[in-house]
Amino acid sequence: MKRKHFKSIILLLIIGLVITFFIVLSILQKEVAEDTRKISSEFPQNYKPYIDELKKKFPNWSFKALYTNMDWNYVISKENVYGKNLVPKSYTDSWKNTKAGQYNVEIDKGWVDCSKQAVEYAMDPRNFLNQVRVFQFEELSYDSSTNSIASIEKILYGTEFYQKTVEYKTASGKNIVMNQKYSDLILKAAKTSDVSAFHLASRIKQEVGPFLSHNSISGTVKGYEGYYNFYNIGATSSSEPMGAIKNGLQYAKDGKGANQATKNKFLIPWDNKEKAITGGAIFIGSSYINLGQNSIYLQKFHVNDKSGTSLFWHQYMTNVLAPYSESKLIYSGYEKSEMLNSTISFIVPVYDNMPDLPCISPSISSKDYTNDNTKVIADTSGNLNIRTGPGTSYEVLTSVKNGTKMIRIAKGKQSGELWDRVRLDNGLVGYVFQNYVKEIKEIPVEKIEVSLENSMLQKGERVSLNVQVLPKDATNKTVTYKSSDSNIVSVDQSGKLLALKSGTAVITLKAHNNVYASIKVDVYSKVTGLEIKEMDLCLQVGQTYEVIPTVLPNDANNKNVKFYSSNSNIATIDENGMINSINSGDTTITIKTEEGNYEKKFLLTVIPELKDGSITFSKPLEVIGNQITGLQEKNKVEQVLELIDTKYRIEVQNYEGKLLKASDFIGTGSKIRIFDGDSLLIEYKIIIYGDINGDGKIDSIDLLVLQRHILGIKTLSGVLLKAGNIDKNGKKPSSADLLKIQRHILGIKLIEQ
Repeated sequence: MKRKHFKSIILLLIIGLVITFFIVLSILQKEVAEDTRKISSEFPQNYKPYIDELKKKFPNWSFKALYTNMDWNYVISKENVYGKNLVPKSYTDSWKNTKAGQYNVEIDKGWVDCSKQAVEYAMDPRNFLNQVRVFQFEELSYDSSTNSIASIEKILYGTEFYQKTVEYKTASGKNIVMNQKYSDLILKAAKTSDVSAFHLASRIKQEVGPFLSHNSISGTVKGYEGYYNFYNIGATSSSEPMGAIKNGLQYAKDGKGANQATKNKFLIPWDNKEKAITGGAIFIGSSYINLGQNSIYLQKFHVNDKSGTSLFWHQYMTNVLAPYSESKLIYSGYEKSEMLNSTISFIVPVYDNMPDLPCISPSISSKDYTNDNTKVIADTSGNLNIRTGPGTSYEVLTSVKNGTKMIRIAKGKQSGELWDRVRLDNGLVGYVFQNYVKEIKEIPVEKIEVSLENSMLQKGERVSLNVQVLPKDATNKTVTYKSSDSNIVSVDQSGKLLALKSGTAVITLKAHNNVYASIKVDVYSKVTGLEIKEMDLCLQVGQTYEVIPTVLPNDANNKNVKFYSSNSNIATIDENGMINSINSGDTTITIKTEEGNYEKKFLLTVIPELKDGSITFSKPLEVIGNQITGLQEKNKVEQVLELIDTKYRIEVQNYEGKLLKASDFIGTGSKIRIFDGDSLLIEYKIIIYGDINGDGKIDSIDLLVLQRHILGIKTLSGVLLKAGNIDKNGKKPSSADLLKIQRHILGIKLIEQ
């Protein structure tokens, strides 16, 4: 029984260590995520033409870019997960996941998993930067200057909620008639929750409209009589008939096991329509909008979170096109209210390494197009509309005058009406009716001229190549770029360079007709810091010691350093870092970089020369200067003293200066002090890598101490800090060292001393 109990305790300790470790790493990752995401009024080049067009039409609209600093492919991989994004089963196969065992499987009644192309299309903000679909990026906070009963009614127009007095049934079947309309309740809910009334009205219209008989708000579903859920909150997918609706009504009934504080906050149970509309609005506001998911897009695609929690899980809806659909409802509400020219704010996500062109809708077949790169001009009697898709049912992005030049990037070969995909000079990409464009006779590229203001780039510097394609009237001036070593200098297809590390790379430019040009680029890596292994050092008169500093970064071009001794009568240090101890006493050794003047110092203590053999250390002890390493954890003082042979008196203290007994553990910072009578000859300090708190053991306490240091709660110094550098490379401890200590504690891989 005792043995089982002991094993249980050990198991609990191990589990606790793992949880603690990943909680701290999670904290670090959260902080990084919060620090890296940023809001800016400046958009990337491939967003700007769409934003500029909207600003021209609606000068009172404002736009902010949400830089997620997440890679596009990573984001898609996190969203393209079975069951996370759905489309109606009636959609064509291009919209659906066609993998064996997943194709047409109803995750919810009538809904199936969508294709990767559908996720890419729905998540690419550039596809929806037009005056209608842009409302999926509207910031969703209550605005008293625009939210009104009249505007709400205009959004509800065409549904049974329009101008309708509220009625509902109680759990006992009693019919209640209120003296308020649905628009009254929605406006009240908006004020209470600080959520846009337009958003609430549109969400209700999307989720349960247009009929009051919808099962989520009928109050008559068996087992859930008298309960209402206007926003389908908690209506998770289920294969059971009406499973999603019942899940939503269960939430309306008891919050699905929520505590009382949560129920009170959201006015649960939702046993009347006013509580359901207001409580649901509070849920939406506190659960999404106030957490940074303050647009329909961000509620569908969880790529931003003010609280710093992990992403991609807190998603309000499964319909991959929900933002697309709801944006049209919101736009219509603004349009009917004649409020499109009012002040409206939009926040648009931006991802790293997005495709050059907006992702194509699955409704548009690649078989209907031939890749093209022909220069064409608008050939109409009036203006030519550039649309979001190949047909007049798609929204207009912009209109261009007759004779406007553009590049046809895909030529239509559809049956019936022919539509081409084009790119304007400002970068905007859209579709035009093929009959309204005319090809321009090609003038070939003859020469490419390329230059840089400074061919020596600093590491981390971003610059654009100066490129001129000749002749100036060449029909196709498209140029592709390639780096001979993308680890040194990377180049994107707009000619922008990023210097990554010191070295030389050649950037080659190529025109479509195989005309080439190239330029050599050198990268200089500045010195950013200096690291040394020494904390302090003790040598005997006549001893030598080599200081080997590390200049940061590893690829720094100038690694020259200079060495100084504050007292050359005690010890000298030459240009190569070799110390020669001369007389007893103390001196400060300074190491300084030639570039940047970064410096490190340590105290050197020189003691009288001890006779050969007067002090000897047995393995595993390793002595460098006055520091002793090589000792494993859980060694008692008496065990360590057996490894030291000397005629002198030995005294052992811990890192705080407390005298240790023979049965005490010896740990990091412990001092082995050797005396000749009452005179201190030399003092050695013990370092056990991983023993951060100096108790001679490597356990969960050390893990916590190092975590607190990394988080800046309580910093370490001296040999205790050095013991946290498990790699022994002189660098500051990091999460990698935490992992090594954890693996040691779990017995996966022991720390080498």
